[in-house]
Amino acid sequence: MTQGAGQGPEAWRDAGQGGPDQPDAVYSPTVPDLPVIDGAGPLYVVGDVHGYLDELRSALRAAGLTDENDSWVAGTARLWFLGDFTDRGPDGVGVIDLVMRLSAEAAAAGGYCKALLGNHELLLIGASRFGDAPVDSAAGTASFQAAWLLNGGQRTDMERLRDHHIQWMSRLDSMALADGHLLLHSDTTAYLDYGDTIDDVNDAIWQALQRNDVEETWDLFRKFTKRFAFRDEAGPQAVRELLDTYGGRRVVHGHSPIPYLTGETGGADGDGGEGVNGAPRVDGPHVYADSLAVAMDGGVTMAGKLLVARLPLEG
Repeated sequence: MTQGAGQGPEAWRDAGQGGPDQPDAVYSPTVPDLPVIDGAGPLYVVGDVHGYLDELRSALRAAGLTDENDSWVAGTARLWFLGDFTDRGPDGVGVIDLVMRLSAEAAAAGGYCKALLGNHELLLIGASRFGDAPVDSAAGTASFQAAWLLNGGQRTDMERLRDHHIQWMSRLDSMALADGHLLLHSDTTAYLDYGDTIDDVNDAIWQALQRNDVEETWDLFRKFTKRFAFRDEAGPQAVRELLDTYGGRRVVHGHSPIPYLTGETGGADGDGGEGVNGAPRVDGPHVYADSLAVAMDGGVTMAGKLLVARLPLEG
């Protein structure tokens, strides 16, 4: 059954009226009976956050979605996070807590704030549930704990992680369609392995996580760590396959940092693509693959930019 309309290898509670410091009253944006009127307000998306809480707070304020107290002030606006809340940055659990609180505040105002499942949510779920349990990988025997640490896992996040965080993450949807935009985390066609409709994909991945099997969870993580399916010559056709299957006119995704997609990786190739102090230059979302795909990971982990954008993009 559908759990609502949302969610290199790089926690659910029923709806309640309390805040994130009251775990028994934690609101889940994936509960299907939310008081939401689709199309009531403008649509925004947020790229990968990766624990950079201060940067997220600033970006949401700059977009007019929150105030100086980080409270929702956008009324009926609709906000989608594209996944990857944790790892690499200093406060991934703080990011999750903020998103969960904004979900409750936005719904109370007649809008919504929802989130998709990213590969780093799969990684954190796996590290929390399975630890050092061995799994088979292409490089031999591995474990979620080792992969999580290798890919920026922060021990302070694991120390603060609670059951309601794990439950919330494990109920996030993997795909959504909003105003003709097919929203995904990863720029991969692996979603096609899980069904021919958005509901089927979301159900299949949700069910897989509920089975609590280390190998199955690892397979999910492995598949959704893949990237760059839309970047090269065959990219437009890969995007069209997803759009033809799931609907929408344009894919909007996170996962792959824009500097990697454009070749601007801090100017190391001497092409003049550097920003201030050698940081990659990211001015906004990257439209590519015959204008069928929009990349939203601004590369905050590499001193790029944490992107919040209103859809559709102008121009």
